[in-house]
Amino acid sequence: MSLNRFTTPDPEEGEIITEELVVSDDALVKLFALGPGAVLKPHPHDSSSNVFHVVKGTVTVIQDDEEERVKAPGVVFHDRGVLHGARNDTEDVVYFTATLAPFPS
Repeated sequence: MSLNRFTTPDPEEGEIITEELVVSDDALVKLFALGPGAVLKPHPHDSSSNVFHVVKGTVTVIQDDEEERVKAPGVVFHDRGVLHGARNDTEDVVYFTATLAPFPS
């Protein structure tokens, strides 16, 4: 078993800090820390599904033309090719992981 604890510092306003937690042939798990006002621009992954796991805080998740506020603990599934992103509309830092499977090509 492998246990990873993220050591990402708190981002400043508008800043996004990322850390790869798991990288394997099958999946990528990446941590996102969004400072207040930070925006992860919508983008697709054509060859991978993507699951957001909101670990701390409340994040606005963007999926195609829809937006929804998701509070920790929360999970959002993005199918392959779906445009998705995130935005921190709060005054606190938001933490979520993104799991991509299979590993993006």
